[in-house]
Amino acid sequence: MQYTVEVGVGNPPTFYNLLVDTGSGNTFVGTGKKYNRTETSIPLGFNVSVNSGSHSFSGAEYLDQVIIAPGVFLNQSIGVALSWSGFPEGVDGILGLGPTELTRGTVPSDPIGLIFSVMDTAVYQTKITNNILGISFAPSTNYTQYNGEIGYGDIDTELFNGDITYTPLTTTLPAAKYWGINIISSTYGTTPVFTESSAGIVDTGTTQVLLADDFFANYISAIPGAHIDNSTGLLVIPSSSVAGIEPLDFTIGGTSLTLSPDAQLIPQNRSAAWGGKPGVQYGAVGSLGRASGEGLDFVLGQKFLERYYAVFDRQNSRVGFAFTNNTFATYSTN
Repeated sequence: MQYTVEVGVGNPPTFYNLLVDTGSGNTFVGTGKKYNRTETSIPLGFNVSVNSGSHSFSGAEYLDQVIIAPGVFLNQSIGVALSWSGFPEGVDGILGLGPTELTRGTVPSDPIGLIFSVMDTAVYQTKITNNILGISFAPSTNYTQYNGEIGYGDIDTELFNGDITYTPLTTTLPAAKYWGINIISSTYGTTPVFTESSAGIVDTGTTQVLLADDFFANYISAIPGAHIDNSTGLLVIPSSSVAGIEPLDFTIGGTSLTLSPDAQLIPQNRSAAWGGKPGVQYGAVGSLGRASGEGLDFVLGQKFLERYYAVFDRQNSRVGFAFTNNTFATYSTN
């Protein structure tokens, strides 16, 4: 359900399994494996508290040596969780790859203060030249598959096909605080989902593709018999409608980026991991829980990013997408 990466902290390092999260600027450990203080651990003397909706934690802030990739060492400010919620077993915290601005308000003693994000630290400490992040995900076939890649400071041209479609970062708040973009329009088959430019975010830390409630209503109404399972909050698609699922298109930067029918379905053999029931077909598109027009109308999460190579380019204030071998691939849903 979520992508994690091993990050080393301390000297000698302890390696933590951290959620890859472009929707957070804070990096922290301790929600699973406990923080191991070493000679490089420096308490900064203040607390930190983050509540992102699905995840939350509070604890103390430290400066420590952080290894984000083999041979890449940062002197990074990190949180050490003392209390938390929303983290499954085996996830030890978050690698915050979002903008530094997202850390504003996370230090109770300094409400307007900021904590350098990992990417800004890497640039400032000249570990990378360009503030560019390349992300490659792919649909998984088992629970422990290594099939993703993070590119710090560059992109990997072997992981995508053709050109990258770039679109500027949005200026619409609150999406502008994140990796926010505008989508010009969206259709499900021939059914309009929304027809006017809307702002939202691209977030590796969100599993589903989420749409504003009124947009989602347009989507779900076009799938016969589809309804929300109140116990899980997931979209249920009747077996009689599965074969008729149509492409969900998003017009981004002048290019139509499609979620194929296969990409909109949660494999039934993963239903238990999502809290679902065996034999029920669930959908990967969900409701955002808020109406459109409030400045954050969609979230392109992991289920979208599994199908496209994504470039988070702070240097040029833009986000890019490119087609991959997974864009239109079909995987077993059983």
